Amino acid sequence: MAVFNYTALDSDGHERQGTIDAVSMDVAITALQRRGLVVSFVAPVEKSMFGGSISFFDRVTNADVVMLSRQITTLFEAQVSALRAFRLLAAEARTPTLAEKLTEIGNDIQSGSSISAALSRHPKIFSAFYVNMVRSGEESGKLDETFSFLADYLDRNYEITQKAKNALIYPAFIMGTFITVMGLMMTLVIPRLADMLSGSGQAIPIYTRAVIGASTFLQHYIVLILIVLGLGGVFLIRYRRTKQGAELFSRARLELPVIGGIYQKIYLSRIADNLSTMLRSGIQVLRGLEITSNVVEDPTYEKVLNDAATDVKAGLPVSEALRKHNEIPGIMVAMMKIGEETGNMGTILETMARYYRREVNNAVDTMVDLIEPIMIVALAVGVSVLLASVLIPIYNLASSF
Repeated sequence: MAVFNYTALDSDGHERQGTIDAVSMDVAITALQRRGLVVSFVAPVEKSMFGGSISFFDRVTNADVVMLSRQITTLFEAQVSALRAFRLLAAEARTPTLAEKLTEIGNDIQSGSSISAALSRHPKIFSAFYVNMVRSGEESGKLDETFSFLADYLDRNYEITQKAKNALIYPAFIMGTFITVMGLMMTLVIPRLADMLSGSGQAIPIYTRAVIGASTFLQHYIVLILIVLGLGGVFLIRYRRTKQGAELFSRARLELPVIGGIYQKIYLSRIADNLSTMLRSGIQVLRGLEITSNVVEDPTYEKVLNDAATDVKAGLPVSEALRKHNEIPGIMVAMMKIGEETGNMGTILETMARYYRREVNNAVDTMVDLIEPIMIVALAVGVSVLLASVLIPIYNLASSF
């Protein structure tokens, strides 16, 4: 499969540019003509030295989808037709890739496809949750409200996920700095000081001998250690991509102190938010569970939701189906039971989503406030102990003269 750049005229006489995947240039031209385009130029995309296209970094981000949803909401509220809306958005797209995808969606709509069906042909950009929400909006005749819901949902989901990720960047930086400083001292500074102490002929304390021994080991085996760490990292990455590995990493992540609780609240917030948004849009709870399991992005909770969906199919209420799983807190199960009894499940889940978002924000803020002084103190103590183990014998040596 190759990628081709093309320039063509659409049925309105407007020039369109983009890329298309095809096995050959003839197939690419045929595919473009089927879309009702008059092709004026087709050429293969040049490859970079890494084998990919030059537009390797030209991808559609979550922020693009949020902005796109808000723009569609505005256009639909202004009574602009779906075809015209996607044509306008394609012309003003931020990246060529997004422009190409929006143009393809517009062409599919022009050929008689529904908006949800056109979106479903681009699963890397529009998730199953997104497509089903749009399908529900088409059935209810409230597409503008649906896209507004989607923009708000994606915004909330992105914000809470990024906040948790950004909170881990600082401690990772401090830890990396600590390891780098200790490594440089053990391989560059300590050996020179060790030579000085060894040449003095004095007895060396046991803690100093331990530091010198560790330094000697690193000097001789640093390359081997780096190779082992590299191979281990590659193995873990490949193992994590397997189903068994993903489940194991998921369990381990959720059981970590502090961080595990944050991840749990993120997934619970996502589940409640997804279900709430879909229920308020008219999607049945069973279908909502199935869709949410595909977009929760955690194998543990994906299994929980799939098992719950199976139980709901067998006739159990949602609250009872989720009660079987320890990953779902009792408060959430109790609130969902109230929602079932009152027929107000969507509002109850929306309340739970807000609660867990607030919990995540508070937990992340607390963790950041605590990590900064702890990591700085740990770094200072580690370096101080290392220096003291060598400088104290040097001081004693100097005092003997």
